[in-house]
Amino acid sequence: MGLLEQKRHFSVNLLDWYMVNRRDLPWRRHNNPYFTWVSEIMLQQTRVDTVIPYFNRFIGNFPTVQALAEAPEEEVLKNWEGLGYYSRARNLQAAARQVMELHGGEMPQDKQAVFALKGVGPYTAGAILSIAFNQPQPAVDGNVMRVLSRYFLIDEDIMKGSTRVLMEELAGELIPEGRARDFNQALMELGALVCTPKAPHCLTCPVMEQCSGRIAGRELTLPVKTKAKPPRPEQRLVAIVEGRGAHRGRVLVRQRPATGLLARMWELPHVLAAPATAGKKAGPLADEPAMALLAGSLWAEGFAARPEGLATHAEHVFSHIVWSLQVYKCTEQDQSNELPLIAAEARAAYDAQAAAKETTAPAQASEPSMIDEANISGSFDEQGEPLSAIAASDPAHDVMSGKGDGQIYRWIGPEDMDKMAFPNIFLKLISSYFAGAYDDVSE
Repeated sequence: MGLLEQKRHFSVNLLDWYMVNRRDLPWRRHNNPYFTWVSEIMLQQTRVDTVIPYFNRFIGNFPTVQALAEAPEEEVLKNWEGLGYYSRARNLQAAARQVMELHGGEMPQDKQAVFALKGVGPYTAGAILSIAFNQPQPAVDGNVMRVLSRYFLIDEDIMKGSTRVLMEELAGELIPEGRARDFNQALMELGALVCTPKAPHCLTCPVMEQCSGRIAGRELTLPVKTKAKPPRPEQRLVAIVEGRGAHRGRVLVRQRPATGLLARMWELPHVLAAPATAGKKAGPLADEPAMALLAGSLWAEGFAARPEGLATHAEHVFSHIVWSLQVYKCTEQDQSNELPLIAAEARAAYDAQAAAKETTAPAQASEPSMIDEANISGSFDEQGEPLSAIAASDPAHDVMSGKGDGQIYRWIGPEDMDKMAFPNIFLKLISSYFAGAYDDVSE
């Protein structure tokens, strides 16, 4: 069988299989360009089963492009909370505002206009145009490249840009006339359900008879993919600061800078314990120096807190960093009366850590740690008052700027958890605290 016939076999049999086996997914029930767009952004780096409830809630709260464009960013992030890769949500809202301003609220059907939307790359543009508008545009992601690599026995490294171009050309040639919507979804479905990364289900594959990779016994070695650089390990010390007096029943949180990793989301205060050496995981610090260092970092921001003991260990994985977290329960202290109990050794530990970071700064400059990221400046409330001034009107919440890094800090209670957006790791830690998980922590 020649290449032309092999291509025809693939397209015909794949479509026949899809029409019988396609999953009932909420974004497939309507050819709504906005629904398609939202689903494709959510599905990046995320499993379908995980996305479904998030998609339903998101569309329920932001049913149109206009609703998303006009929503407060905090509300959008709260609806995205737990999905990770939060820049996707910010880019989605920024693009919704582009659609309102440039296209009257209607998703454009021109390839260049779609591609110009913030956060939309070649795959997402192809998916929107083909699924929403049935245009014969390829939509090539990792699943699709895996399927094509195996079926056509393509040995090119799929991490290379030239290979992506080759795959896009090939995928475009395979689309039957007038069937772009179904074909591209069928190709994605095959990669998700049958032609899986580690254990492909070849015996149930609708195109197995002409799969060159299977015939050559290469289904487990394809696609060829250069190993990505492993994420950098970091050991971080996290403070759950329990309030006293006016802050009783509350914990201290801070808002991350306006740009960079997890921008503008809320988190527990934390500090880099020590940079890991190249290729090695940073080990945990002993509790005594760890607590002194953590107290010192809080003091540098203007907060007196005594670490009481280790609450838990946790880990959070980003694409380029792995945080190993030592989480300590701390108690707010009166700065004038009780600070001498913790200040001297804490300040010394913090100064020593700051000096060590200065020494390693050139090597770390391209990927700064959290405590060194860009400051928030010029933060104001809706009446134009500086956020640091709000404390006078609501001492229980005390919104203020840190003395050292300029980030915004505030005291929160359980009732605030539904209003503020947290990265998943901090959401779990704070929720556990309010549920009483760390009540027995002591030195």
